[in-house]
Amino acid sequence: MSFSRGPKEPVKEVETNVWSCTSEDCSGWMRESYSFEEEPVCPLCKSSMQQEVRVLPELK
Repeated sequence: MSFSRGPKEPVKEVETNVWSCTSEDCSGWMRESYSFEEEPVCPLCKSSMQQEVRVLPELK
């Protein structure tokens, strides 16, 4: 037995400010609104991070 949930609404994507790890070997990043420090360090490798803008799904 299966149930049809119908078509899903597309997720709206918006330009979002993020912090991105500067290390070549690490792909860590976080949304700016979820960081607690003015200039955070990467939680994965402890390298410095720089600001970027990415197109990501909108969070409400």
